[in-house]
Amino acid sequence: MNIGVAVVPPNTPLRFSLSHISSTHALSPINNPTTQGRRRNLAVLSRNSNLDYHNSDMLVTSETMASKGVSPEVNTSLYADIEPYNTDFLKVSDIHTVYYEESGNPDGHPVIFLHGGPGGGTSSKNRKFFDPQFYRIILFDQRGAGKSTPHACLEENTTWKLIEDIEKLRTHLKVSEWLVFGGSWGSTLSLAYSESHPDKVTGLVLRGIFLLRKKEIDWFYEGGAASIYPDAWEPFRDLIPESERGCFVDAYHKRLDSSDKETQYAAARAWTKWEMMTAHLLPNEATAGRGEDDKFCLAFARIENHYFVNKGFFPSDSYLLDNLDKIKHINTVIVQGRYDVCCPMMSAWDLHKAWPEADFRVVPDAGHSANEPGISRELVAATEKMKVIIKGGAP
Repeated sequence: MNIGVAVVPPNTPLRFSLSHISSTHALSPINNPTTQGRRRNLAVLSRNSNLDYHNSDMLVTSETMASKGVSPEVNTSLYADIEPYNTDFLKVSDIHTVYYEESGNPDGHPVIFLHGGPGGGTSSKNRKFFDPQFYRIILFDQRGAGKSTPHACLEENTTWKLIEDIEKLRTHLKVSEWLVFGGSWGSTLSLAYSESHPDKVTGLVLRGIFLLRKKEIDWFYEGGAASIYPDAWEPFRDLIPESERGCFVDAYHKRLDSSDKETQYAAARAWTKWEMMTAHLLPNEATAGRGEDDKFCLAFARIENHYFVNKGFFPSDSYLLDNLDKIKHINTVIVQGRYDVCCPMMSAWDLHKAWPEADFRVVPDAGHSANEPGISRELVAATEKMKVIIKGGAP
């Protein structure tokens, strides 16, 4: 069955039940005395407005869970750090070799983690969204990103080549089907892969929805988001002469594809810093600092810009939405930060309206990053719900 949209009548306390596959921590901030006075007014307004989705409660504790009839044993916290039991490289073309790793339970249910960017690569933190006793956790660095080689390479680097790589990795690891988990660009790739191979997907967990439409690119790179972050925008803007500011994506493409390495690195740093400075609701020094790592910046900026200049290599602007019928039967959870500036909620909302069968969760006190507390809790809750479905516990 599909995970349905959670319709919350006004002033109704939310209760969790595994049998209903409801959010493990969508507790009412209105009726919870431990959180009164500590919630943003928006959460209260949304619940009283009878919106057809859940707002997440970021202040979940075992006490508040128990007060709502939720077993304190249901985990909504990130899992502990673990090390992979297998790391290797897979040759996927004459040019490209991709890094992959496996952790958790070798006999568990496979889950593939699709990182953002494109060009962002994976990190050890990505393993922590999954129960290592239940899941066989598979991470890989997409072409040119992370540990994959050649680094920052744009040749033969398209959405469709990445989908082929995912299938090659699935076959190589002898996986018949898997849960697909992706955020930001990872949500784009997750949708594109699932629409291409719906029979290989047992479920989808999507975060920070990005459909790679022109209006989304224009919002972030052509001045829309600058109205919220003018201080972060100005260094990004000022690298480009006024005569070339008609299209920043094209202007940066010219520099990121330059034969001069210093020109490439300067553009890569400016491009990456702009995104890292806007990724959290509240400033995050660790994320912002990634804009100083030239190796990371070069792959992140070059590959991301390459995909945006080429419109994701999709045949139409609305390609992902137009092909949703192929995957509407797949159990899906969508997690979106209300104040996501990089991938604003309009895209998640458009996906929700086109796919009301999916479980749509809005975190009212979060921006874009998966590492923000409310978003990480919703993502863990989503993988926990998928466990129940996979085990056959859903009605």
